[in-house]
Amino acid sequence: MTEQDLPSNTVKDPDTWATGEETMTGAQASYLKTLSEEAGEPFDETLNKAQASKRIDELQSSTGRGKNH
Repeated sequence: MTEQDLPSNTVKDPDTWATGEETMTGAQASYLKTLSEEAGEPFDETLNKAQASKRIDELQSSTGRGKNH
């Protein structure tokens, strides 16, 4: 069994984050803006942390960037 096969307690559903309703972080905004540009999608600067995380996941999937592509 490799480290990648082990369950992670660091991966949590953004809907359950205690700080999910806070304004997205600077790092999230920067990465989301880059992904949005690559995908030809509009960048929404009003997203909160949880929404930004979900949008990043969506755009990573559509651009092939990030997660295990």
